[in-house]
Amino acid sequence: MRVAIDRAMCVGHAQCSAICPSVFTSDDEGFSQLVGDGAVPPDDENAAQLAVDSCPEQAISIVTED
Repeated sequence: MRVAIDRAMCVGHAQCSAICPSVFTSDDEGFSQLVGDGAVPPDDENAAQLAVDSCPEQAISIVTED
């Protein structure tokens, strides 16, 4: 599983980093960013999905690989 953040849509609610801190963090201005390259550790897939579903701005998406 891989996730992506549309930083233009993010307004800094930080719910994602509260729900799944292994994948999401905040930059110096409070906007969400990925901890790594967006790859979600298998044990954190449920939390990452909850973070995607909880984003009020729908700025986070799951990247489907072809």
